[in-house]
Amino acid sequence: MQNKIINTENAPASVGVYSQAIQVGNTIYLSGQIGLIPESRELAGDDLESQTHQTLKNIRAVLKVAGYEMSDVVKAQVFLDDMNDYSAFNKVYVQYFPENPPARAVVEVSRIPLDAKVEIMVTAVKN
Repeated sequence: MQNKIINTENAPASVGVYSQAIQVGNTIYLSGQIGLIPESRELAGDDLESQTHQTLKNIRAVLKVAGYEMSDVVKAQVFLDDMNDYSAFNKVYVQYFPENPPARAVVEVSRIPLDAKVEIMVTAVKN
């Protein structure tokens, strides 16, 4: 199986040396996304809620260009800069995964690129 690199202008360009996503067969692996607005490359706001919405919109944009949907996500890895934001994060997250949410891990980290409050990486499988 050959790897297919997935990139779209509808999500922010990487802030490091990596692809937005790699597709292998019917599985797509997204790199971590943060709440950058693609056009301005600025964080969507200073608050967790705004950044979480934008992060999930960015994930949806990368998935869409590869022909996937949010319902295809099977695993999410979430990094928060403050675990006290866990409840606020979940209130936004459930709007994007209202039914059958993917497996997930949430951890607190000391710092996220560009001092974002949240970073999410997902894996999706097309059946």
